[in-house]
Amino acid sequence: MNPIASSELIINDRGAVYHLDATPEEIAETIITVGDPARVGEVSKYFDRVEVRRHHREFVTHTGWLGKKRISVVSTGIGTDNIDIVLNELDALVNIDFSSRTIKSNLTHLKIIRVGTSGSLQPDIPVDSWVASSHGIGIDNLMNFYVQENNEEEKQLLHAFVTQTQLHSGFSYPYIGAAAMSLLKHFVEGYHTGITVTCPGFYGPQGRVLRLGVAHPHLIDHLTDFRFGHYRITNFEMETAGIYGLGKALQHYCLSLSAIVANRIHKDFSANAAATVEKMIVKTLETISEKL
Repeated sequence: MNPIASSELIINDRGAVYHLDATPEEIAETIITVGDPARVGEVSKYFDRVEVRRHHREFVTHTGWLGKKRISVVSTGIGTDNIDIVLNELDALVNIDFSSRTIKSNLTHLKIIRVGTSGSLQPDIPVDSWVASSHGIGIDNLMNFYVQENNEEEKQLLHAFVTQTQLHSGFSYPYIGAAAMSLLKHFVEGYHTGITVTCPGFYGPQGRVLRLGVAHPHLIDHLTDFRFGHYRITNFEMETAGIYGLGKALQHYCLSLSAIVANRIHKDFSANAAATVEKMIVKTLETISEKL
């Protein structure tokens, strides 16, 4: 096996992967990702102890212990361009031998749980509720750069999405990924479950109009009205589909949890989004500690 070139996998002077500035021993096999770097500390403050603190650009990593469970919390920043960096570097940390720059023969399968915020696309999913994403559909283009395989249900769901919404004309072709059922089954009580659409921006790509007109003024209607069997689109944001797509391709177990801070149908925003996120963090850590 040929070594991976230094231009392709950048390792700094202390033996850490470039963007995350983390070494293999500094990352746990259970990982919580958050968008906001400041939210890392809001998660790790519940740890019994923190053994690693790294910070490079928008990427903050804390690794520590909650009871007998070792957990890392990593900030991704916003968007699937950053997810591309974080997922690939997390995988490299556990599945590439940094000394020989070769892929390990025995692969590690990480558990990766996104804890983030999102906007609801259904009238019955109010602000301050939580969503666990069964699938992520991306209209952001990331996974079109990778070889990917979908099962039959995913293929049918994606075909129905493209047919019903027509969001392939003038867009990159959508892609799809599913949550790891081994994780999703533990996040049912207290959560809405459905499809999350991942967008490449916050304003026009999510149908918001400030000074610029949008090319797809009926975007929200198309997403809200989508149905495939018992599936519907519950929410949209900017990372989930990238995590699911890359996670599946790299053979990791991924789940995205979203605190609903806006409802785009009722056009309201949470009066205390921080409290909603805080409660979801606590619930997530309890579930990881007790069940994963």
